[in-house]
Amino acid sequence: MSAPPPLRLLLVNDHAKTIASLRQALARAGYAVIAEVDSAAALLQAVERLRPDVVIVDTESPSRDTLEQLALLGEIAPHPVVMFADQGDLPTIEAAVHAGVAAYVVDQADAARLAPIIDLARARFAEDARLRQRLAAAEQQLAERKLIERAKGILMDKRRLSENDAYQALRRQAMREGLRIADLARQLIQAAELLG
Repeated sequence: MSAPPPLRLLLVNDHAKTIASLRQALARAGYAVIAEVDSAAALLQAVERLRPDVVIVDTESPSRDTLEQLALLGEIAPHPVVMFADQGDLPTIEAAVHAGVAAYVVDQADAARLAPIIDLARARFAEDARLRQRLAAAEQQLAERKLIERAKGILMDKRRLSENDAYQALRRQAMREGLRIADLARQLIQAAELLG
């Protein structure tokens, strides 16, 4: 059985100093650095074009532009992000985490420490994605319940049905039409609004 291919990393150099030592440490740790961008402004385009497994940002202290680009990345093309920084004050760390950084490391890491840091970022990113999916599902379920409640209210008012009878009528009609109850409820609400 062959070994899995190395993780593909995109390096972002967010300051004037060279990041050759970080690039070399990543190579020694067995990672494939597929590209290096010299500014956060090029980050989104590089991620969309290259599809790295992990984004590594090397900075003295993340600039507002970098944090904005990372937040935009999180909305458009979410990826695990590891940030190596020289400064580690709490407001800066909080701003970085809010922008989507999964692991914030003060100072450079040697090759032996890189794997656990990158693994942590990937695990945290995956967990955050699961939580976002669960939240989105819960929000959708709540929105659908509100639709069903509104549709039941319309039926209760127009047809003088009890709450249970209104729900049963919605359920039967949805089954006859092969629709989800929430979709039928949406149609009923739209029709009621149209008819006034």
